[in-house]
Amino acid sequence: MTHYVQQNQPPGVPPLALTGERTLPDVPAENYWFRRHLVVYEWIAERVGARRVVDLACGEGYGTNVLAQRAVEAVGVDANPEAYEHARLRYQRPNIRFVRTLVETFDERTDAVAFLQTIEHVEDPGAILERIKGLIGPTGEAYVSTPNLLTLAPEGAEKSENPWHVKEYRADEYRELLRAHFSHVEIFGVYHARKLRLHELALNRLAWDRVHKALRITKPFYDRFTPAIAASDFVLRSERDGANLDRALDFVAVLRP
Repeated sequence: MTHYVQQNQPPGVPPLALTGERTLPDVPAENYWFRRHLVVYEWIAERVGARRVVDLACGEGYGTNVLAQRAVEAVGVDANPEAYEHARLRYQRPNIRFVRTLVETFDERTDAVAFLQTIEHVEDPGAILERIKGLIGPTGEAYVSTPNLLTLAPEGAEKSENPWHVKEYRADEYRELLRAHFSHVEIFGVYHARKLRLHELALNRLAWDRVHKALRITKPFYDRFTPAIAASDFVLRSERDGANLDRALDFVAVLRP
């Protein structure tokens, strides 16, 4: 994937290469994954209000920037030197800053924590959850997301082929992990909406993948379709809304001590 590099960066901002470990904006071929993550940041930003929020394992920094649009302060934390330098130079607001350190050693108290699409990367998720609980104190809130094993990996597999992932979760496994550390656990699912839902139905019911392969239009179609995907082509739903978490793309947990 390293041949994909961010396009059209502001002057003086070094572009990042797509390695598969993190998602990036400004890479047309990566737009599906970027928008799928972006919708969650936008959803969290609506909920954090005028509070201080920390974005752990912030990567490129786009999510921290989204949170800063609503939060009184947003702090992005990442240990990668290239990601840190890029984020520091690209996203500059009076209420945003970036800290280069490990998630395991960051120790600033805060009102809310976002830890998105990263817990599947860590060897000791319980220790990370305890660290997060300590950061938010007794009255804070955490948002922790992870992909759904059932929709990420091949049917029957215990893990996808992503080499960066240590453990991928089913809904019940994820809930059990979280409840061991937080008294309040509410899990939302991320699902396709709008044109992505129509595309999903076409694949499942009309065998659209075989049709465009037969017509030899697969690459031209996705070269146009993928960059056109927006955050609004995803939606978050909870089990209280009747959502089936087994069909979710990602799980987004809202946690309180």
